[in-house]
Amino acid sequence: MATLLFFFLENMALIIALLYLALKAKELLFPNLTESKFLYLLSVVFISFLTFSVMYNPYFYMGMRLDLREVPLYFISYIAGWKVGLLSAIFPAYFRYSFEGPTVVLGILQSIVLPVVIGSLFHNQKSSNKFFNLLNLKKMMAGFLIFEMLKSVWMFLFTPATISIIIAMLFFAGVAVLAMGLITNGESRQLLLRTELEYYSNQDPMTQLPNIRFFKKTLAPLIVQQIPLAIVMMDVDYFKIYNDTHGHQKGDAVLRSLGQLMKDNTRSKDHVARYGGEEFIFCITDPQDQREALMLAEIVRKQIELYPFVGEELQPAGKLTVSMGVSVSTGDKSLDELIGEADSAMYESKHNGRNCVTAHSEINARELVKS
Repeated sequence: MATLLFFFLENMALIIALLYLALKAKELLFPNLTESKFLYLLSVVFISFLTFSVMYNPYFYMGMRLDLREVPLYFISYIAGWKVGLLSAIFPAYFRYSFEGPTVVLGILQSIVLPVVIGSLFHNQKSSNKFFNLLNLKKMMAGFLIFEMLKSVWMFLFTPATISIIIAMLFFAGVAVLAMGLITNGESRQLLLRTELEYYSNQDPMTQLPNIRFFKKTLAPLIVQQIPLAIVMMDVDYFKIYNDTHGHQKGDAVLRSLGQLMKDNTRSKDHVARYGGEEFIFCITDPQDQREALMLAEIVRKQIELYPFVGEELQPAGKLTVSMGVSVSTGDKSLDELIGEADSAMYESKHNGRNCVTAHSEINARELVKS
C-alpha cells in the first residue's frame, strides 16, 4: 500500500511541476492575455503530453494500469470545453489501447472519456477568455467530485480494484486537481495584476486617455526616425470658472467629454493624451505641412466649440471653448522642445482672445518683425 501511495504522490508532483512550467511558457508566449488558435493547439499538445507522461509508467494491479490520467483531462475540459478536451484525449486513448489488457476498454471509458464528459458539463460556456480568467474552484471541485464518485462506483463494480485503492486514487486525484486550480489562479492573478498596473501607469484614470508618460514613450520612435509630426497643446478656457460654478464633478465630466471629442475628431494614426489638469496634448502624425497641421487642429477646436456642454452658457464667452498651440517638427528638435514650443503657442492663443489655434512659427515671425 505504501508503494501505491508513493506512486500516486509522484503522479501528482509530475502534474503540478509540468503545469507550472506550462503556465510560465504561456506568460512568455501570450503577454497580451489574448486567446488564439495557436494557444488552443498548444493546450491540446501539452495536455496530451502531460497525460501521456502520467500514463507512461503506471502502477500495475491485477492487469489494471493505475495512474492519475483523468486529472489533466478533466482540468482542460473544465477550462476549455469538450472540443479541446476531446482532442486532448485522442492520443492518451490510443496509447492506452495499444497496451490492450483485460481492462483496456474500461480504462479508456472511466479515466479518459468520463473526465472529458463531466469536465465539459461543468465548463462555463459564457466565459470569453477561458485561459486567462480566474477559475471557480468550488464549481470545479464539485464537478470533479461527481466524476470521482461515478468512476469509483464503476471501478468497484466492474474491476478488481479494492476500496483502499479507489479511495487513494480519489484523494490524490482530488488534491492534484485542486493544486492545478490554485496554481492556475495564482498565475492568472499575477498576470491580471501586472496588466492592470501597466494600464494605470500608462493611462489617465479620469479620461481613459494615455498619460503624458505613455505619450512620450509612443512618440520617441517617431522622433528617432525623423517622421514629420506636429504637437498640439490644448487648454480649456476659463475652466476654473466652470468648476467654481458647477462643481468638480461636472468639471470632471467636461474633461471626459473633451477626451472623447479629441479621439473622435483625430485620425487613427494620431496620438491623443491628457497632459495634466485641464490641459491636453495630441500629435498629428505625418502632416504634409504646417497648414495641414493647423487645419486638423482647427477641426478639433471647432467640434469642441459646437459641443453642447452642460452649463456652458454661464461661461464668459457663453460657450465652453479651448485654446491651442501647434509646433511642427523640422527634424532637428526633440520631443520636449516641440512640446515647449506648442505650449508657448497655446499661451499666445490665450493672449489673443482664446478659442483659437496659434502656430509657434507665427510667434517667431512676429518677434522677427519687432526686431
